[in-house]
Order: sequence, then C-alpha cells, then structure tokens
Amino acid sequence: MKIILTNEVSGLGTAGDIVEVKDGYARNYLVPRGFAIRWTKGGQKDVDAIRRARKIHEIQTLEQANEVKAKLEALAVKLAVRAGDAGRLFGSVTPGDVVEAIKAVDGPLVDKRRVEIGSPIKTTGAHQVTVKLHPEVAALISVNVVAA
Repeated sequence: MKIILTNEVSGLGTAGDIVEVKDGYARNYLVPRGFAIRWTKGGQKDVDAIRRARKIHEIQTLEQANEVKAKLEALAVKLAVRAGDAGRLFGSVTPGDVVEAIKAVDGPLVDKRRVEIGSPIKTTGAHQVTVKLHPEVAALISVNVVAA
C-alpha cells in the first residue's frame, strides 16, 4: 500500500515521503496513529505542503547543524521539576520539558521531536540527552534536573 508520511518514522522515512508498506502495517499502525495518510492522486498537494513546512523548520546544511550543536553543547540546561524527598520525580522529564528548558536559557530553537531521551528521566541529578539536528549531526546535552 502506498502512503504519505505525516511524521518522521524511524527506519521508514520523514514527513512528506511517499513510501510503500505492507497493508496491515499501514492500516493497523501508521494511519490510526496519525503517522501517515493513504496516498491518492490528489494527495500530491498534501505532500507539497508537508515538504514546505518541513523545509522551513529543518536545518538545511551541515555547517548550520554544527553551529547549532556547538551552541547547544555550550549551554548549562537546568530543569526544575517536582520531586519527592528521596530525589524521585513525580512523573518524568519529557522532550517538551527539555525544549522549554533550552528556551529558558536563550538557546536555539529545537523541535521536540528531535530530542531523544534514552531511558526515562525519573530522578534528580545530571542526565545526558541527545538532540538529532541533521542526519549526520547529533548534539549531546547535559540536563541538570533539580527539585522545585
């Protein structure tokens, strides 16, 4: 089945790509979760709109990605969240929380879908977070989680 990706799906493609997948995968997983829409002849307009939106927000060149990486890695990101007495958080730190913390220290704009948290952050202390800026460039940020 031909589908148009509306979000980035790892191992499959990025938003705006037209890909061929098995019928069950598209019908049971990608389409219901909003990761893709069915391809039609009139869907080309949707593809163009998705690609234009992606191009605006995307880092275009490797040099730009390296500049943003240098800025991100130089930041001291501090995130205050509610925590118990033993340092365990009420909930966990999300990629959206990390993006807001970067904005708070006047860092570059980062899309929350590009932030990768390895294992869930559920304790206070220093944690490493990866931001994929470009297919070849990823920034490693140290996030200091403190009790609010």
